[in-house]
Amino acid sequence: MATEVFQYKPQGVCCQLMQISVNDGIVEDVQFMGGCHGNLQGIGKLVKGMPLDEVISRLQGIQCGSKPTSCPDQLTKALVAYKNHKQAAV
Repeated sequence: MATEVFQYKPQGVCCQLMQISVNDGIVEDVQFMGGCHGNLQGIGKLVKGMPLDEVISRLQGIQCGSKPTSCPDQLTKALVAYKNHKQAAV
């Protein structure tokens, strides 16, 4: 299976755009545009090589301060949207 690259526009966080590369259900790379650069680089490196479902289960629901979401939580929303799109295409 070939690597698929998609973009996601998060809501309610400082990050303005996420670009995610997935190959056979595994996160190959995540790039964040905007937001806390150091923290987001760290998140990108930590999730690299992880299955989508593991990333979702570990990061879903994380909040940033008083915000009801966070960049990690928005990443899970992007991955869930990607999975739903893939399932609908089958």
